[in-house]
Amino acid sequence: MHEAVIVDVIRTPSGRGKPGGQLSGIHAVDLLAGLLETLVQRSDLDPDLIDDVIAGCVSQVGEQAYNIARNAALAAGFPEHVPGTTIDRQCGSSQQAAMFAAQGVMTGQYDIAIACGVESMSRIPLGTSNIGMDRFGTKLRARYPEGLVNQGVSAELIAKKWGFDRTALDEFSARSHRLAVEARDAFATEIVPTEGHTIDETVRESTTVEGLAGLNPAFRTDELAARFPDIDWSITPGNSSPFTDGASAALIMSAERASQLGLAPRARFHAFSVTGSDPLYMLTGIIPATKKVLERAGMTIGDMDAYEVNEAFASVPLAWQKEFDTDPDKLNPRGGAIALGHPLGASGTRLLTTLVNQLEATGGRWGLQTMCEGGGMANATIIERL
Repeated sequence: MHEAVIVDVIRTPSGRGKPGGQLSGIHAVDLLAGLLETLVQRSDLDPDLIDDVIAGCVSQVGEQAYNIARNAALAAGFPEHVPGTTIDRQCGSSQQAAMFAAQGVMTGQYDIAIACGVESMSRIPLGTSNIGMDRFGTKLRARYPEGLVNQGVSAELIAKKWGFDRTALDEFSARSHRLAVEARDAFATEIVPTEGHTIDETVRESTTVEGLAGLNPAFRTDELAARFPDIDWSITPGNSSPFTDGASAALIMSAERASQLGLAPRARFHAFSVTGSDPLYMLTGIIPATKKVLERAGMTIGDMDAYEVNEAFASVPLAWQKEFDTDPDKLNPRGGAIALGHPLGASGTRLLTTLVNQLEATGGRWGLQTMCEGGGMANATIIERL
């Protein structure tokens, strides 16, 4: 087995995922292509050596259709022999891309690969790929005759099950914005200027618990309230991740090839896991995925110096933290998706980018990231800073 290392990992700033957002004028292919160009330039890497480009993208329709990984690689000027493939593991798509790239390196099938992700939610709104369509089919509906729910309702069910009231959710959300504001200078090491933009547009400096308290629940309907009478309906736009535009990318290769090229790896992959979970509580897969990756690594959560748990909704990382009784200061120490945004297909390698930079800034050695995913799934990854 070969050692899979991260030579570099970068991201764009976030843009509000609606018309007028700072990245909304950029076609998704161009957004990812610009980042791929920068990634190889920073390492002075000849793109001729790249074995594959693996990209995560959730809404693979319209401008994001027809294998955006291949389109972006060609748009970046990579040689035509460099292939690309696009994958969808919902919000964990680019984390899965990094996992596939690293596994390819470990087994000797790749020497060099790029794992990346992109989502332009301003240009391709969430749900565009299944407008007017039945995404479940007869057999899946038969398996779950009581019906499946959207992620917001799952977040409500999680808040109820783990005992988080509206105040706890809003306090965590205000923390996310506060930490993201405090980390703005540190983000300069991970953000690539894009069309002149260098700051995450989704971060709101003025966010307070009091201000968040005035927002109305986002997912309550009379039908759902009748179906789930015990839900307190506490999930709002303020304690959820916003629609976001963005891209992120990681240059992954074998330690041997990095040495041959005179490149200094920043981190290495240590362990992976992926798991399915109850689609009703679809965002809780991070709990068994974390247990699984720690078991595979022969480690405990106490060995980790930082953990990135995607803040799809405030109830998700809070439930994870409660389950593992973790140090709250190590959880998303630069803020999370509630503040930094959640550009779906790009979020996995965005978390990886932030985690690597956080470990380097603090001198930490071990980092864990985990991502909840639509349909009831989750990825978890452990890296070691070098």
